[in-house]
Amino acid sequence: MPTRSPWLRRLAAVALAAATLHAQAAGAAEDVRADTREDIREFGDGARRLRIVVENAPDPARAALLQGWLNECARAASTAFGQLPLDYAEVRIREVPPGRDRSPVPWGQTRRDADGVAVLLFVRADAGLDELRADWTAVHELAHLFHPFLGDDGRWLAEGLASYYQNVLRARAGLLSADEAWRRLDAGFARGRRVGPGARMDAIGRGRAGTMRVYWAGAAYWLDADVTLRREHGSSLDRVLARYARCCLDGGAELSPEQFVAALDRAGGAGVFARLYRRHAALREFPAQQASYTALGLSVEDGRLQFSQRADAARLRAAIMRAPAAPDAR
Repeated sequence: MPTRSPWLRRLAAVALAAATLHAQAAGAAEDVRADTREDIREFGDGARRLRIVVENAPDPARAALLQGWLNECARAASTAFGQLPLDYAEVRIREVPPGRDRSPVPWGQTRRDADGVAVLLFVRADAGLDELRADWTAVHELAHLFHPFLGDDGRWLAEGLASYYQNVLRARAGLLSADEAWRRLDAGFARGRRVGPGARMDAIGRGRAGTMRVYWAGAAYWLDADVTLRREHGSSLDRVLARYARCCLDGGAELSPEQFVAALDRAGGAGVFARLYRRHAALREFPAQQASYTALGLSVEDGRLQFSQRADAARLRAAIMRAPAAPDAR
């Protein structure tokens, strides 16, 4: 019997555990009220704050480890444009017993409701610091703070943005090398491509069968936008999102995908986001990536990602994986 990839095994395990974890999440507030071990700290500069709550660590040392790990993830997320995207958000970390899913963070979710925006992270109780640092889930969920709720039709944009940045931000923070970040992006694109054709991207919704296509065709959209902005407009995805965050981002708001990309274009996107959206949203197959890969000096030979030493390509790759020097104040 053929074995499935670690990514697909993880998705299967998450699906099997979802009911249990959702039940734990529903009961978390009641449990926390009776739990004297709750550890609460803040990350941020005072103006923009991330409240980090470790709900049920067994002792202060474990709480400190989880707080330190989440601080690293928050610093990684802050490299997008030099600060947190929202004035206030919360992360809740809850330990769960080891199960069939051996991922350090078996499940994460970003919730938006009347109380604000909260990231929920379920962490395996015996996960060590090195395992947690190697995991992408926390940075992925924190990247969801960069956008409003986009509904089912915009799920591919939301998950794509988080999937693109989960690698880029971790490379910027030194949690993995730049070359490894490119390899992980390329591997994700390959997983999405293997799904094959299906519904249009703007109609794919939440069907589980298209999960890899949702995440990685979405990430391809944001890579195309970033490359186009950098090459043709002297800008970047970071810069546009920073401007959007200052003028317009409301973490609890719901926008249609078309409204979101139009807002990004008004924030300095120069029409790039809407133009690429029209192309990508109508696709039934995985998007062609030849133009972006050529600009970046990337190619795949015998299943391995190769890096061209062409100067312009190397500069572009390095610029994407390097944090902006300072927040864009314009």
